[in-house]
Amino acid sequence: MGTKGTTYLGIDGGGTHCRARIEDESGRLLGGAISGPATTRIGVEKAWRSIMEATEAAAAQAGLTREDFAGMHAGIGLAGLGRRGAEAALKNIAHPFASAIFISDGMAACLGAHSGADGAIVVAGTGSVGVGLIDGREIRLAGYGFPVSDEGSGADIGLQVVRLALRAADRRGELTPLLSEVLGAFDHDPYQAVAWSEEARATDYAAFAPIVMRHANQGDPVGRRIVERAADAIGDLLDVFLARGIDRLALVGGLADAITPWLTPDLRARLRRPDADAAAGALLVARGRLDLPKLDPPERETDHEQASKFRD
Repeated sequence: MGTKGTTYLGIDGGGTHCRARIEDESGRLLGGAISGPATTRIGVEKAWRSIMEATEAAAAQAGLTREDFAGMHAGIGLAGLGRRGAEAALKNIAHPFASAIFISDGMAACLGAHSGADGAIVVAGTGSVGVGLIDGREIRLAGYGFPVSDEGSGADIGLQVVRLALRAADRRGELTPLLSEVLGAFDHDPYQAVAWSEEARATDYAAFAPIVMRHANQGDPVGRRIVERAADAIGDLLDVFLARGIDRLALVGGLADAITPWLTPDLRARLRRPDADAAAGALLVARGRLDLPKLDPPERETDHEQASKFRD
């Protein structure tokens, strides 16, 4: 059964999955659901399908029908929002909501982590990016996309281990238990790995990250070097925010808990637990409870850029 009341939708659309959360005017959770990837890297139409799939599943859980979307205000955090042509393509989509405000997935995570207050996050997931808020300005670091950027991410970790596995297959490097397991995923055939790489996406590479973390924690020397390199990259982003005067820091994303012990003691001590997640940040935007920050510097455009707003 539907409802005539106003509802709010928060979307966390990332490279691995899309989360939808629906709340009522009092902030009571009505429904939530998860679908597949929602990033413009897979195409705006596919990303939108994931958004609507998650939204419709959350609405069904809430007892809402599609007719109720006309009374629903949406805040949509979307990976790859700043890619060339993405914003224009999104504006061409006839959304069913009372209003829809698009922000980057990184900004949604930052808003959720610090409840809309000044602070910064580093996302360590399939990709990586630094997002900060200070005095109404948005600061972006890295996050230009895999493979040219996203150092310290799951995809980058996966790329490094596949490269080293191929070197080991040629006997140009040591064959550790980690590299043997990775080669085993390709039946110990380097050419099978090459064929896989021609179609592989960031999420495919990131699937190797848990394997690397497991072996690194067990003392595998190659695994340790890869994870140490990733932790250095994440730590560099945190250090830049500290230098910019932001001392409220959080590490978020699927690899956050795994990579934290590999950071320096000083950085670990500075991290705080996020207040909430990216869907909560998107809900803050949907409710219009804060002014969208201005990008600093304004000419930057990355995969995690630029707030886009349009209403019926």
